[in-house]
Amino acid sequence: MTDFTLNKDADGIATITWDVPDKSMNVMSFDGLRDLEKHIDDALADDAVKGIVITSGKEGSFAGGMDLNLLAKMKEDAGDDPAKGLFEGTMQMHALLRKIERAGMDPKTNKGGKPMACVIPGTAAGIGLELPLATHRTFAADNPKARIGLPEILVGIFPGAGGTTRMVRKLGAMAASPFLLEGKMVAPAAAQKAGIIDEVSEDPMAAARDWVLNAKDADMVKPWDAKGYKMPGGAPYHPAGFMTFVGASAMVNGKTQGVYPAAKALLSAVYEGALVPFDTALKIEARWFTNVLMNPSSGNMIRSLFLNKEALEKGAVRPEGVPDQRVKKLGVLGAGMMGAGITLVSVQAGIEVVLIDQTQEAADKGKAYSASYFDKGIARKKSTEEKKAKALDLITATTDLDALKGCDLIIEAVFEDPKVKAEMTQKVEAVIPEDCIFASNTSTLPITDLAKASSRQEQFIGIHFFSPVEKMLLVEIIKGAETGDRAVAKALDYVRQIRKTPIVVNDARFFYANRCIIPYINEGVRMVQEGVEPALIENAAKLVGMPLGPLQLMDETSIDLGAKIARATKAAMGADYPNDDIDPLVFWMEKEGRLGRKANAGFYSYDAKGKRIGLWQGMGDKYPVAEEQPDLIEVQHRLLFSQTLEAVRALEEGVLMDIREGDVGAILGWGFAPWSGGPLSWLDMIGAPYAAERCDQLTEKFGERFTCPELLREMAQKNQSFYGRFNPDASKAA
Repeated sequence: MTDFTLNKDADGIATITWDVPDKSMNVMSFDGLRDLEKHIDDALADDAVKGIVITSGKEGSFAGGMDLNLLAKMKEDAGDDPAKGLFEGTMQMHALLRKIERAGMDPKTNKGGKPMACVIPGTAAGIGLELPLATHRTFAADNPKARIGLPEILVGIFPGAGGTTRMVRKLGAMAASPFLLEGKMVAPAAAQKAGIIDEVSEDPMAAARDWVLNAKDADMVKPWDAKGYKMPGGAPYHPAGFMTFVGASAMVNGKTQGVYPAAKALLSAVYEGALVPFDTALKIEARWFTNVLMNPSSGNMIRSLFLNKEALEKGAVRPEGVPDQRVKKLGVLGAGMMGAGITLVSVQAGIEVVLIDQTQEAADKGKAYSASYFDKGIARKKSTEEKKAKALDLITATTDLDALKGCDLIIEAVFEDPKVKAEMTQKVEAVIPEDCIFASNTSTLPITDLAKASSRQEQFIGIHFFSPVEKMLLVEIIKGAETGDRAVAKALDYVRQIRKTPIVVNDARFFYANRCIIPYINEGVRMVQEGVEPALIENAAKLVGMPLGPLQLMDETSIDLGAKIARATKAAMGADYPNDDIDPLVFWMEKEGRLGRKANAGFYSYDAKGKRIGLWQGMGDKYPVAEEQPDLIEVQHRLLFSQTLEAVRALEEGVLMDIREGDVGAILGWGFAPWSGGPLSWLDMIGAPYAAERCDQLTEKFGERFTCPELLREMAQKNQSFYGRFNPDASKAA
């Protein structure tokens, strides 16, 4: 079977249908490119063909993008010169799309070509939009669920098959920027309004055929191929265009802090391409595309945010041989912020939920959280009253534990106290079915210890959500010492139902995510006590790609929570407790009532409306800023190594069972420098020998918390990488 098929009819229309076998959505491969070019050549050479329509054989979608293995093959085929292979392979794609765009026209008169239309039945992303942009007219189905756009920037690359150049020449740099620099995906009607596609129709195929049969020479000429073309909004040295490009450069650097190479490369391709003829602009785009693909950041982001994330969502770590465990009826214990959020995402997935709390008022308040969420969506025209009513009908808010009968999964989200959780576990197990899986949403308490209150420890598991539940993409699943495969499968299948990304880790204090993020916060607190300028700490973090500095992050999560965790951890660890040196500042802040954003007072100052207005100047009275400040790189390395070394230790100790989960979990869970691909990818990027050497330097200067893990030391001696040594798919080893 082939990816593209050609059918010629009596009306003189050649229909090329894209339908990749065994794929739910079309992706472009080398075989696909060859198929498409063969059929285009055939149709253009056939005098009986009056015009061409390109469409999809997939119901509800046109294409999902490029098969990323195609990029790897371009590198491999070039041998010792992978950049040359990438550039030449990209130019081959440009040549094919340019052939479609010119469609046999005379280069001087722009006449004599065959009209080409594209019919988009649904979602069109990446190359799935770059191909339609090269045709003469695009017709999309009136499908509100469909999304159209160029999301490449979100995985560390940019549209390199002509999408960047065509989008800018079609819309202008300013109008194109949300689609190129933010990866914005929109419904067909919005895409038409923006000028990306030409027509939305109830019957796009009929509309396309009618257009093809009646198209004239002038209808086929793209604006940039016509005489007198001027870029919408102005080219770089037009007065209006100049301001656009100056602003765009500032915006990109402000948002990326210079650590995301794709955004800078995209802007360079747009700027340089706008100064030259169209075909030269395509060559410039290909060069910058190659530049990005050769950057290790791009490869790491693609691997973590696309390949690994997709593999985890499809069940890469799901126990084999366990039948489908999708949840039919869910019980949520505790209607506070976490319980209400879990309820919301569950009913959005169509799952029936019993929401339990101590009082009916509290349970109703938890249900009202979903109502409020839908009300906001309705106000923004993102939802409807019908969807709201359907979701709320799925929620039973009650105090009656008997309502949990018939549940196949329970998620406990009650107060973080082992005694309270144990009491609830025993009460609920007396009601629920024998085969019901019981999960705790605890963020810090060991699952093995909590499971001791259960009479069915093999059915007890941790399902740790991040706050706010509806926004955070990651769910951390924790296996206790006795947790069985069916419980793991149940948790994974549930997470897939609610469309989030799971990682599965073995039980240990703080599990994986909190184990890594707490040292990051602690390192920031230590530096404040040492006299490091708080602004240097915060900006160093942001300049290396962290979404929040450690001090702002502590404000967001609340300082009293940090104090509570510190006390509980010290009580549990005794003499092994490692953070006595940071507790004085945290406890002092707690005593002063500076509890973070929720109190409008923390490491930052806030106005009456809760808006952050700057770092709190009073900190300097208690912890004066030193006259001599450390080097920026040193501050950044302290913040990064505090996290990455914990990731290595988690892998070394068997808490982390799959390096893909280590990287994906770090990016989605707490925003670890996405440009790096995650903590283990970052260590691969700088190399194990240098990482071990840097550990020794940091240990000598700042203490044993930076001691190089034995695993990393061994890898340094053997010059190994994490993805070379541990990657489940050796063919993708870095």
